[in-house]
Amino acid sequence: MQDGADLSTVDLTGLTQAQWLAEVAAKGEDHGFYEPLGPSHHAVFVEDGDTLLVTFETLPGIAALSETATPLGWEIMSAGGWSHLALLATSDTWFRDPKVYGFFDQLLDDGFFDDFERVIFYGAGPCGYAAAAYSVTAPGAQVLVIQPQATLDPRVTGWDDRFTDRRRLDFTSRYGYAPDMLDAARQAFVLFDPRERLDAMHAALFERKGVTRLRLPFMGDALQGDLLDLDLILPLLTALAEDRLDGASFARLLRARRDHPPYLRRLLAHLEATDRLTLAEALCVNVTRRFNAPRFRRRLEALRAARPRSGSGAQAG
Repeated sequence: MQDGADLSTVDLTGLTQAQWLAEVAAKGEDHGFYEPLGPSHHAVFVEDGDTLLVTFETLPGIAALSETATPLGWEIMSAGGWSHLALLATSDTWFRDPKVYGFFDQLLDDGFFDDFERVIFYGAGPCGYAAAAYSVTAPGAQVLVIQPQATLDPRVTGWDDRFTDRRRLDFTSRYGYAPDMLDAARQAFVLFDPRERLDAMHAALFERKGVTRLRLPFMGDALQGDLLDLDLILPLLTALAEDRLDGASFARLLRARRDHPPYLRRLLAHLEATDRLTLAEALCVNVTRRFNAPRFRRRLEALRAARPRSGSGAQAG
């Protein structure tokens, strides 16, 4: 394996898409390989350690989530000393393209994944679908996917009305139904918020042997962004690589959300909507003791003001 492919300091902000792809391609050619897969998809491999991280990412997602406009995998691989294969899409394509099928076919034929001691597939949303679907080409791989869709085939998930314009994509041919493609994985973890109905329905389709579904209640419908804000993606992948990821370790990592304002606001809204005002007050007390949180302070004052006072309504003698 090569050594020293540290891409964590690369900054690609301010580039056009063509310039960005040229820079990414150059890094791949310097440290591994770059391969265009038609107009919508690209593969970039950077060789370093004996653990291979395979990520599926979109260019708009990278622009929105990365301060340096670089693939998420570059920062993770540099921190872990891993090799990295990035599959990049110019939009949400679910990577349903015969050229992508052919690329993974070739990797399988070449025994590419056999060169690594451990292979981890990662993605979120449409990219989570792809990570699960293509993991079948690396038997024994580990998989971590966030809010994945199982398929967009309307005969199976016609209840999902979020992506109706993408139903023309072919989900019935090769690598089509993501849950079935996990049969070759050593273990897989599906992260989702059970209160997000459509995400939870997709997650239910992944219920099978070897797949652990991990719930993140009140974390909302943008889990990857929130987990990045909480600096939890790398610890999750590291725990997976070290065979430490399970329900208990996940719960310990997720304690970080106690300091995450969006989660706390969603939890407070739920407690008030369900008339659990004593718990809502306790939450406000906890938050205001730890943070400068004007919203929670105002709600605490309002909850206390609305609380029935002892002795109220007693008749005068």
